[in-house]
Amino acid sequence: MNQPLALLNQLTSSEFLDQYWQKKPLLIKAAMPNFAGLLSPEELAGLACEEDVQSRIVEYKNGQWHTQHGPFTEKDFAALPEVPSAQHNWTLLVQSVNHFLPEANALLQQFSFIPHARLDDLMVSYAPNGGGVGPHFDSYDVFLLQGQGKRLWRISEQTDLTLVEGAPLRILKNFDTKQEWLLEAGDMLYLPPHLAHWGIAVADGDKDCMTYSIGFRAPKNQELASEFLGFMQDKINQDAIPLTGMYQDTNLSLQAHPAEISQAMITSVSAQLQKIQWPASTVAEFLGRYLSDPKTHVVFDANKEISQANFVKKAVLTGLTLDLKSLMLFEGEHFFMNGEMMACQGDAAAAILKRLADNRLLTPMDLADHLNNSELSLSLFAWYQAGYLHFPD
Repeated sequence: MNQPLALLNQLTSSEFLDQYWQKKPLLIKAAMPNFAGLLSPEELAGLACEEDVQSRIVEYKNGQWHTQHGPFTEKDFAALPEVPSAQHNWTLLVQSVNHFLPEANALLQQFSFIPHARLDDLMVSYAPNGGGVGPHFDSYDVFLLQGQGKRLWRISEQTDLTLVEGAPLRILKNFDTKQEWLLEAGDMLYLPPHLAHWGIAVADGDKDCMTYSIGFRAPKNQELASEFLGFMQDKINQDAIPLTGMYQDTNLSLQAHPAEISQAMITSVSAQLQKIQWPASTVAEFLGRYLSDPKTHVVFDANKEISQANFVKKAVLTGLTLDLKSLMLFEGEHFFMNGEMMACQGDAAAAILKRLADNRLLTPMDLADHLNNSELSLSLFAWYQAGYLHFPD
């Protein structure tokens, strides 16, 4: 698992994490030799017309940036300029392509040297010659893999991150190019967070530019704290973290102002609140539930009804695979599937579930002699019923 990889410029995964991850950019020529993309521009546009797909069209027109959100229609695409210019160009961006394309999900598996808990999605962009979303920076790590066409990337080490006022995107007001690279099909560029960059599409003959962005989520500390406190509210209500007794003030003193909240009351309540503590296991449960919880627009379709006995028979014959939208994580013997937690008893069952979480599938050989474990088969069956996993096609 730690051999030199063409995907990482012949670095091992450990060397990449130590030298580049969240530190500095890395240009990787021929990261994926012969890679020409996973879908055509027409297929990408078709996805952007679907109701459950998040997509945007970003236009630069007469010095102004504009953004439209999908789903789109053929009429929307027909309104875009066939021949873009410096005064009017555009880009189509489609999020979470890995939710709809098995090949995209397989592509993401090549980046498993980064924990699944950090993975966001695969975004695919299409732009005719000269198109792009302008100079900007991201708050997360990203690998930019070039499909068909070419893209010129300009990189800056500037600390000035002032944004253009009123723009619908985080466009930098000033941009000072430090490095410039032209990526062709199969080339890839890794960028750490907050590094200013600017990608400009370059047509290659009759092939316009398509770029595959493998993005990694980085929740804000403020967001983590807010979500954790909401999680803790439920824990306190469930008496998992009991606060006994009631507020008392046996030494209450006469106040000059009856409407004033006294310092004694503040001190007393503060002392009670400081009793709220949480072990690492509580933080682990929060992270498992929070990080595996699907985004609000994600919907799972329940599988065809089947008895548990027939489910077990078929699973042993065909194996099982996670739904493209599912995210499964684990900590110790606690497993998290799309925001739900299950505690697993027994080393054998835990090993099977860890394999499912890591590889996103279980082969018939993986399942042989294990589905006689009633707890394991019941959990897999419940996930199958919810549409979280399926039999392979």
